Amino acid sequence: MQLTKQDIGRLLAKQGILIAFAVFMIGFALANQRFIAVDNIAGVIRSSAILGVMALGVTFVVIGGNLDLSVGSMMSFSTIVVLDLHDKIGPALAIPAMFALTLCLGAFIGFLVGYLKLNSLIVTLGMLSAIHGLTLTWSGGKNMDIADKAGTWFSFFGQDRIMGIPVPILIFALLAALLAMLLSKTPFGRKVYAVGGNGQAATFSGIPRARVVFYTYLISAFCVAVAGLLQASRSLGSQNTVGQGMELEVLAAVILGGASLLGGSGTVFKTVIGVLILGFIQNGLLLVGLDFYVQYIVTWAIIILAVWLDVAAKRGRLWSPIA
Repeated sequence: MQLTKQDIGRLLAKQGILIAFAVFMIGFALANQRFIAVDNIAGVIRSSAILGVMALGVTFVVIGGNLDLSVGSMMSFSTIVVLDLHDKIGPALAIPAMFALTLCLGAFIGFLVGYLKLNSLIVTLGMLSAIHGLTLTWSGGKNMDIADKAGTWFSFFGQDRIMGIPVPILIFALLAALLAMLLSKTPFGRKVYAVGGNGQAATFSGIPRARVVFYTYLISAFCVAVAGLLQASRSLGSQNTVGQGMELEVLAAVILGGASLLGGSGTVFKTVIGVLILGFIQNGLLLVGLDFYVQYIVTWAIIILAVWLDVAAKRGRLWSPIA
């Protein structure tokens, strides 16, 4: 069977990211044998867990036809709050208090985008700055550290292992499994796809569009709170800008996983794959000797490539018919 140019174009549009990833993996493995070592692979997955947890929540937002650019600053807020409250009221109360405050931020964004029908890009871009200011106000512009690092059980979430598996990986896997079932096996998940695919049609079908969008932002905020918990527990201290810039990495991972910026498509499983693709590419760049700041350029290039392939998959060809 002979493949035509159009067939190759469709293949690249649908599977181009995976093909590019395979090329990257082979190249990195040939450049540095340590890349495929078991300890390196485990380290990449563990370091990607925080980003991955955030990406799981943003997947719901993107499938619902919206964006969330506030997750980076919100993660900084969650991390600083739980570290600050740890020494004041103890970890048993600090953790639920942090989750409650983070969910309030997510609810506020969900209200603006869902019920007031404001543009999600504008709202979350504004909240990015607002939450960053809130974080600096809470911390007084200072970084946070736990006073008694040796005597707290709080380190369990970020540093301990269960049956030899790091807890962050287990939390990431468990949360991914639960959210995958929520998205693919429940009426709510079908409503998210319907709202993202055609919001107006979903409304005419009796689906409460505003409520669905509101809940997607609550899910995103919950995942950010989990990520903040993991970050704080891993280091038992943090800068007040720890999440700065992560919103682009999260969005890149979600898009790499096949979620469309136009809404209505994507899965949790593919988002996990997108997170791992991004993690292994960044790790490979470091192992071949490139400086860490090259990652920013590569992340930008990956976002452009993923968006291009997403649009190409919709029209069935890599190039615009006008061109």
